Amino acid sequence: MNLYEYLGKDIFRKNGIPVPDGYLVEKKEDVRKYEKPVVVKSQILLGGRGKSGGIKFVKSEADLKPAVDSLLGSEVRGLKVTRLLVEEMIDIRKEMYVSFSLNRTERKPMLMATVEGGVEIESLPHDKIFLRLIDPLMGYSDYIAKEAVKFMQLEPAIAAQFRSLLAKLYEIFNKYDCELVEINPLVITGEGKLIAADAKVVMDSDSLFRHREFNVIDPEKTPLELEANGRGYSFVELQGDIGVIANGAGLTMATLDALTLHKGKPRNFLDLGGTDSVDIVIDAFDLVLKANPKTILVNIFGGVTKCDTVANGIVEAKKKYGIKQPIVVRLSGIHEEEGREILKKNGVDAFSDMMSAIETAVKREGGN
Repeated sequence: MNLYEYLGKDIFRKNGIPVPDGYLVEKKEDVRKYEKPVVVKSQILLGGRGKSGGIKFVKSEADLKPAVDSLLGSEVRGLKVTRLLVEEMIDIRKEMYVSFSLNRTERKPMLMATVEGGVEIESLPHDKIFLRLIDPLMGYSDYIAKEAVKFMQLEPAIAAQFRSLLAKLYEIFNKYDCELVEINPLVITGEGKLIAADAKVVMDSDSLFRHREFNVIDPEKTPLELEANGRGYSFVELQGDIGVIANGAGLTMATLDALTLHKGKPRNFLDLGGTDSVDIVIDAFDLVLKANPKTILVNIFGGVTKCDTVANGIVEAKKKYGIKQPIVVRLSGIHEEEGREILKKNGVDAFSDMMSAIETAVKREGGN
């Protein structure tokens, strides 16, 4: 999950990495009194905002309100701007680049650093970039920072700050389950201080159960997806009419594919995961019902998730929410016969094979 710049800088600030003073603007009334030159930055998940008109430099009080008015609510390369970061303008002497990323080929964290900051890193020749893979068992050490400082030929005062910053940046990389933490540019000010002028933080979405404070701000998810993720479910809204609950990402994807093959249109992806809890099944139905499907299809291969537990959860959900939509269920695995018997006694279509359940769900969707 990509974080907005202002959230990345909040993380930096809390973990001791210097960032410019600034504040968030979500409505025009949030703009504070002008005290010194500032930069007004659109909070969108795109690089090259400045070249696209998404950043305004404000050097007088008369320019602040027009800059905010022109950006807030505007579109930058097709993305609507709903938040602005207003922060002090930095006296820039030199721009550098630094990042920790996940090298998937080597399966290790990787440090990248260069004195050529403020540009796309891909455009630089390799001999200008310091690259260092980090053994996850050995971990990060100051020796790595010394290698980077030597390669970049940093003056002593800057080198000391840079070594401290690297250690903190790597701590953030691990603490927040990141795939990438990047500062571009990392600025050397006229006073000889290092400041993170930008912040790019990409977190592993599968780790969000450990970082629930970020579950409510993912701009790439719908409100219902955010709610589901906050409850611990893998959930994606789609455009069809058949609500889907299955267990395991592979089986859930196969269910969506089979529905599409039979001309059915899935309304959602919901992976129930491995559970033996009636309450979790009931909770899953609550989420799917909020997507307002015409039919609900449940596809369970019982192992850790026992079929009779799922059946009891379906029955309880039907009672609790007064479900009127047709429910079609495929149960196979541990206690499958008991589960199907429970469902049939409560007027729910239950099958042992997936295709029969899918064909029936598609017919129910069409009102047949």
